[in-house]
Amino acid sequence: MSLFMNWRELLTSLKRSHSLLGGTNPKMLEAYRNLAAAQGSNGALEPKMRELIALAVAVTTRCDGCISSHAAAAVQAGATEAEVSDALGTAMALNAGAAYVYSLRALEAFNEMKAA
Repeated sequence: MSLFMNWRELLTSLKRSHSLLGGTNPKMLEAYRNLAAAQGSNGALEPKMRELIALAVAVTTRCDGCISSHAAAAVQAGATEAEVSDALGTAMALNAGAAYVYSLRALEAFNEMKAA
């Protein structure tokens, strides 16, 4: 039972809906497909590692479609729950770090505006 959404259904819906954008903007859809196809083309990272990274990035960008796609790909690549959990822990730590850094930037901006 899913707590948040039916991830398989979302992935299926995303795959079916590609033609919606492709019909009105085929060059953009083709460029996106080419970008996705080029991923890992130099062979430096194993597919499982790429999918663990992609899943962590999907969390940091809050993209449910990306989460469903890369969760499925991580399963296909042989990732374990422990590996996924470790990758997601890294994403959580990065988000906290990013919030800290951007809080400092926001405080700097506030103080700069106050000084003007």
